Amino acid sequence: MTMPKLAEEYEDLRKTVEEFARDVVAPVIGDLYEREEFPYDIVRQMGAMGLFGLPIPEEHGGMGGDYFALCLALEELARVDSSVSITLEAAVSLGAMPIYRFGTDEQRATWLPRLASGEILGAFGLTEPGGGSDVPGGMRTTAVLDGDEWVINGSKAFITNSGTDITGVVGVAAITGERENGKKEISTILVPSGTPGFTVSKKYSKVGWNCSDTRELSFTDCRVPAANLLGQRGRGYAQFLQTLDEGRIAIAALSVGLAQGCVDECLRYVHERRAFGHPIGHYQAIQFKIADMEVRTHTARLAYHHAAERMLAGEPFKKEAAIAKLVSSNAAMDNARDATQIFGGYGFMNEYPVGRFYRDAKILEIGEGTSEVQRMLIARELGLSSL
Repeated sequence: MTMPKLAEEYEDLRKTVEEFARDVVAPVIGDLYEREEFPYDIVRQMGAMGLFGLPIPEEHGGMGGDYFALCLALEELARVDSSVSITLEAAVSLGAMPIYRFGTDEQRATWLPRLASGEILGAFGLTEPGGGSDVPGGMRTTAVLDGDEWVINGSKAFITNSGTDITGVVGVAAITGERENGKKEISTILVPSGTPGFTVSKKYSKVGWNCSDTRELSFTDCRVPAANLLGQRGRGYAQFLQTLDEGRIAIAALSVGLAQGCVDECLRYVHERRAFGHPIGHYQAIQFKIADMEVRTHTARLAYHHAAERMLAGEPFKKEAAIAKLVSSNAAMDNARDATQIFGGYGFMNEYPVGRFYRDAKILEIGEGTSEVQRMLIARELGLSSL
């Protein structure tokens, strides 16, 4: 595996998570994946390791690290399994970080220590059944202030970590009024699990990510205190744009992990599998496929490292995050396809990791902004949208 040289503390973290993924996740995840079972024991151990608190300051119960540390952990987990990695990504990037970035002191004190420890998981309710990329145009969920309470009505779709036994809070984007220019005023409101009127549907039957929790949510006259408003009223749209920019770097890291996992599995397999009197790694057609897989992985890793570097330096990173997400998700999908081809019939069996990788890769070109949205963002940052 090739990667840019990391500072000592980052490399120590990477090795620790690599060992955890290999020794704890890998032996059991195949069976859990087949049974579509949420990996509660793995999540508990990740919490004990402090992974859920990596970018959260120590005063809020976290590890005092940064977002790049989270990305390194996501990559190493995804080398073995993407369901576990996306559980961490969604809980931290979409669940905890908005509370840290935009929450009040009271909200931080209430939620961050438990989120950072992995005691509870957070979720982010943005996408709706009738609109994915079309936000805010497709949003229908409303929140009306009634005295000292918000009354929420509507539904959300494809929400990760929203229905586990340890889900604690969901940030819900909702229309809270109309601006003077006639556009929707969108705000984010924290809704604790178990709030009356908040219903969690049964988990989806998915193509991949079978060990992650993904559900539809509905709100029927769901009442929460007015103090549950996250950040300023009417700033919900701006908040989730920032959240998604950061999240795209995290998804890029996860994608690189899957792409690297494909390389890892193929390098092992081509020495074991023989055809026409030789290990299949003897043949140039296989060698060139794996070389291309390595190039994609290395390039994608550089892209997300660069985006994370700009983010941590306080520099604009929207374009770089979109590039990283686009390049990395493409690399994951292409590597999964090539790895399945190299494994032949065994690549089509769920018992082999590349079978899981193939099923898990496609969503990476869709979740947290489709590939088409990434191209739109890149073009806009280049000034092309005004032509």
